[in-house]
Amino acid sequence: MTSRALVPAAAHVKPTQQALARRERPVFSLSDDHAMSKKILDTHNPDGREVDVNIILHIAEEIFKQAYPSGIEGMLHGAHQHEGNIEALKLEEKASLAFDGILEGLAYIIHKVSCELTCKCSSGGDTHSTTMAILGMLSGYQWDAKLVISLSAFAVTYGEFWLVAQMFATHPLAKSVAILKQLPDIMEHQGSLRSRFDAINELIKAILEVTKIIIEFKKLPSQYITEDQPPLSVAITHIPVAVYWTIKSIVACATQLTTLLGMSYDMIVASTADTWEMSSSTHKLRNISEHLRAELNRCYQHIQEKMHVEYYQMLVHLFEATQFDNMKINRAMIYIKDDILPLEIGTTHTRANIEVLRRKTVLLLLSDLDASPEEILVLSQFYIESRSRPEFQYEIVWLPIVDRSKGWSDVQEQKFKELQALMPWYTLHHPSLLEPAIVKFVKERWHFSKKMMLVTLDPQQGKVACPNAIHMAWIWGNLAYPFTISKEEALWSVESWRLELVVDGIDQNLIEWMSSGRYICLYGGEDIEWIRNFTKSARNVAKKAGIDLQLMYVGKSNNKERVRRINSIVTAENLSHCLMDLTSVWYFWTRIESMFYSKMQLGKTIQDDKIMQEVLTMLSFDGSDQGWALISRGSFEMARAKSEIITKTLDDYTIWEEDARLKGFVPALIDYFLQLHTPQHCNRLILPGLDGDIPEMIVCAECGRPMERFFMYRCCTD
Repeated sequence: MTSRALVPAAAHVKPTQQALARRERPVFSLSDDHAMSKKILDTHNPDGREVDVNIILHIAEEIFKQAYPSGIEGMLHGAHQHEGNIEALKLEEKASLAFDGILEGLAYIIHKVSCELTCKCSSGGDTHSTTMAILGMLSGYQWDAKLVISLSAFAVTYGEFWLVAQMFATHPLAKSVAILKQLPDIMEHQGSLRSRFDAINELIKAILEVTKIIIEFKKLPSQYITEDQPPLSVAITHIPVAVYWTIKSIVACATQLTTLLGMSYDMIVASTADTWEMSSSTHKLRNISEHLRAELNRCYQHIQEKMHVEYYQMLVHLFEATQFDNMKINRAMIYIKDDILPLEIGTTHTRANIEVLRRKTVLLLLSDLDASPEEILVLSQFYIESRSRPEFQYEIVWLPIVDRSKGWSDVQEQKFKELQALMPWYTLHHPSLLEPAIVKFVKERWHFSKKMMLVTLDPQQGKVACPNAIHMAWIWGNLAYPFTISKEEALWSVESWRLELVVDGIDQNLIEWMSSGRYICLYGGEDIEWIRNFTKSARNVAKKAGIDLQLMYVGKSNNKERVRRINSIVTAENLSHCLMDLTSVWYFWTRIESMFYSKMQLGKTIQDDKIMQEVLTMLSFDGSDQGWALISRGSFEMARAKSEIITKTLDDYTIWEEDARLKGFVPALIDYFLQLHTPQHCNRLILPGLDGDIPEMIVCAECGRPMERFFMYRCCTD
């Protein structure tokens, strides 16, 4: 049964029809914004009062969430009477805070604005005039407070409407109020009004979005961004007009709601198409929201940059200042907060606090996500060995140096997890924990670029004890503990160019040959025909000379698959021994290369350092297209030459055979090498270091002249 209106039709129809028939200027007309801006600003005269907008906004938002049900079909049967009880209980705590002082002094102004909305909208006042009147009422408040108070005022009206609508079927008091408001008619024809209610609801969502963004501007930390400097100074110029349009949209919502009261069925049907203003306002506010969000993101970017600079300067200061222990620097370089366990043992996924690093030598392992499995495998062997030796009080912590400003993909996530799973030491739980300022610091201060680094922090203060200990780690392993510059100098002070330094314990055969005093020949190259001829000649000469010569093929540093194929041929044809494990081939050449970098880190020069000269010769062998050989007996007798000279020398054995019997095989070999040497040569040296690793000048190990410098870019996927 349809309820009748309790007011004369003639008295009610006129203002309502005027409201429905009126077509104001488009809500999203941008041409009026600049002209209106001054009038809007003239209403703004803040008196310094502060309003806790967050709690009030939360209450208003809860009203909107609870008021408009997902479906209103069951309203007449009270289906929604008890919905939201849990949310209501959660809201009680928030509401009690509001009653305890936050809303003190605001209840009156909220009521006043609510009356303005109800009276002006129901009497057919235009939305612009009502909006300006509300701005005038709220002149003493900040822009965010104006919005929240206006929204709260509308929330009261909106909440009352839906509270009665939800309860009138089951609650006598609600039923009486509903009859006076003509709500049974509205609910009975709710299907016809669905589009209007949905349009209001969509506009409320847009209003909330703009409101939250404007509140976010107020929360920006003043120590990093100020209103008198861009980008915030630019952003806040848009806020007054945004507030105007948002409040105007609130007025539009109130108008739509209040004009429903007392409407007959015919008027309801006539008004169903009248949602254009809602859609226009929603579109306008979404555009405003997108624009403000872009401005807010620029502000956040500015703040992040300021915070990164501050963090960077803090790191610089920490390493310059005296520290009481190593923990302050460890926290700053790894993870400065205390909210999570930032460390994780890669192989076991065991989480740990930074406290595990207290009073220990810390080796910060710096690498990107392209670290090679060989590097991790060899370093793992050293680390696992150290765990059974209590005298080695050090910990490794992997910091993945990744530029996350360019995004983070699933592929990167997978690569990170795969690398992390190989590491038996501590790793950062995830690259997202690493401050961008740390990435900048290690690149600018420690010159990290691409190659893996191992930075030693001392156990007392956390200061840098060695800017890059990776080279001494490759050369000496745990013998380099505590991995300081002074330890590196001490190790080199008792070292000389000898076969034990060159090969270390890479292959068990080499260890046995050295201990038994045999002649050892290390050789390399990629020309399999030369390898066949060389090994055959070497064996023949050794037989004639009556010496026990053992040959070992050590491959090349930069062509795994080629070395793998040559190893197979050498083994199948029994040409010589070889380093079958390609990790051993990598490690052999990495150690040679590390000797150069280690010496260079200590300030040594090629002209004055015998070991550097020999190292460069070995590296030039590896960088050339020719084969080469190094023949040794004992620790200090070593002769080395490229393929042409070594081949000629072996072919001419009868010429220097007598010298070999008188002087010894290796000394006679060296002498004949010198006789064959000519000024004409072309040595090529490939050093894969980056940035600060490469010296400005390198002299040729053969003639002492400065070598020409070229840049080479290589992509090698084998």
